[in-house]
Amino acid sequence: GAAGRQMFITAAAQTWNVPVEECNVSDGVVTHAPSGRTLGYGALVQKAAAVPVPELDKVKLKDESTFKIIGQSILDPYKPKIVTGQSQFGIDVKVPGMKYAVFHKGPVFDAAVKSVNLDEVKAMPGVSHVFVLQGATRLMEGPPMQGPPLLDDVLRGGVAIVADTWWHAQKARQALKVEWDEGPYANDSTTGFNAQAEQAFAQPAQDTVRVDGDVESVLKSAKQVVRANYSYPFIAHAPLEPQNCTASFKDGKVEIWAPSQSPGAGRNKVAQALGIPADNITVHLIRCGGGFGRRLANDYMIEAAVISREIGAPVKVLWSREDDMQHDFYRPGGYYRLAAGLDAKGKLIAMESRFAGFARNQNFNRISAPDNSKFPAGYVANYSLKTSRIPFNIPVGMLRAPADNAPVYVFQSFLDELAHAARRDPIEFQLDLLKNPLAGEGQVKPGQQAVDAFIAARMILIIERVRDMSGWAQRNKLPRGTGMGFACAWSHRGYVAQVHRVRVQRGTIIPELVWAAVDIGRHIVNPINAENQVQGSIIDSLSAAQGQQITFDKGRTVQSNFHDYPLMRNTNIPSIEIAFVKTEYSPTGLGEPAYPSAAPAYCNAIFAATGKRIRTLPVAAALKKA
Repeated sequence: GAAGRQMFITAAAQTWNVPVEECNVSDGVVTHAPSGRTLGYGALVQKAAAVPVPELDKVKLKDESTFKIIGQSILDPYKPKIVTGQSQFGIDVKVPGMKYAVFHKGPVFDAAVKSVNLDEVKAMPGVSHVFVLQGATRLMEGPPMQGPPLLDDVLRGGVAIVADTWWHAQKARQALKVEWDEGPYANDSTTGFNAQAEQAFAQPAQDTVRVDGDVESVLKSAKQVVRANYSYPFIAHAPLEPQNCTASFKDGKVEIWAPSQSPGAGRNKVAQALGIPADNITVHLIRCGGGFGRRLANDYMIEAAVISREIGAPVKVLWSREDDMQHDFYRPGGYYRLAAGLDAKGKLIAMESRFAGFARNQNFNRISAPDNSKFPAGYVANYSLKTSRIPFNIPVGMLRAPADNAPVYVFQSFLDELAHAARRDPIEFQLDLLKNPLAGEGQVKPGQQAVDAFIAARMILIIERVRDMSGWAQRNKLPRGTGMGFACAWSHRGYVAQVHRVRVQRGTIIPELVWAAVDIGRHIVNPINAENQVQGSIIDSLSAAQGQQITFDKGRTVQSNFHDYPLMRNTNIPSIEIAFVKTEYSPTGLGEPAYPSAAPAYCNAIFAATGKRIRTLPVAAALKKA
């Protein structure tokens, strides 16, 4: 930005034949101070484009005291339109001559149509087309960072119904009689996955990801050994706006209106599905009614484009809530078996971590594979991380704070468990670990950018801040049935530490207060938006932790709507106090970092209030079993 500004100033100075030092810029207008002459960026743009680009490390940046935008809360001008129903979402799009379609996919993922009563359904009122679409071959996982794209959102097989209205199409769908070839995964179930995880843990690990020191011998000599099994379920994104897309195929070209988080990737996938150049596809990006990673996949875009080509007319594909819940790209579940050794002073001296997760083609899905560099790895002298694979065929994808949202729950919960076993303050327990890293850990490594490095000193700073702002030292004076829990995480370049306070009322866990300390660098560009991002992440994480799980039986997703996949309601949202701790590092984003530490802080608070340890999510199911 500063380089571009300098190029405009240079272009103006050349135009006036004056020294660059005599020119300044404000609000897109260059002014020659001595003469008062001015030129706007528009008048200078062609000349500025020909100016050599300055060396970026030598460009003079604007002094922070002159900032007029950075650091000021600016309200989103679209928000009033959203809450008053004036803003257009994908679900609202209408184009001339448009038909409506539903696409009925099999109850088991990748099921193929064997037979269907096409003629009977096509004869129903308002229905114009009923036809079968064959699904493309699923892309199997390759080695980490190799092989196919992260999301295999190709066309799935099913029956398309096109009608004059969505109601007519959905009504006709109810009359479908489909015989499915359910394939080899028709017996997949959550119960079966759980059993496979137990079998995996009973056998030697398949892969060794990281080993520091000698874990086995130190565990044998430890003063105290703590063992625990943790697990977390598949979860759905559950955006309020179900998946939808409008497409118009004509003369070998497609025009698409889509609420997508990755329209470029969607354009390429449509091109592959139709066998046409990507240049023949125009995508209009429409506002999403929630994404959270779900709309990084563009399966709904592919469906609309293919169906439009088949019928030779514009069509809107709209999923039902049940479609959206049962054909998601889920956050994958996982299982951990942990053991840790404490010495006589309650210091963590060894940790053994076994992970059983989901894999295809002998390779972990890259979203579920554990990261061997994340804390507490690098802070325990004797540490191991080993893995085993569970075969599966369930579509999975990114969900807010991908790769961090689930493992942080496991390790931050287990560290709290270890602190209590050692009779130590949980915050001081983690601070002690962070202040004593292995050689080379907790700092910027050679060839690494500071924003990409986990810097222990930054985490320590925000932990101390949340400890003080929450009144952590007074937690033992809380009323009976009330407890406080702590957790922290470095996620997507941001450092967040949280303390949650919960209260038990007639057997119900009530989140009361949340304190969050956040370090994303030297600038908070838009404070009100930053607060919204942190609040939204915490609420999203709590919502999932409290009652959300996707389970499978006979290859089918069990949950179907909000009655059995509840979202957190406004009346249950706790008060959230946020402190942004500014540090001398480049600013980074806030969409993800606050999500991972919310669930473990909440679960640790539940333990403090009830004495019940939450080792499997969601909390509601865990407490039923307790």
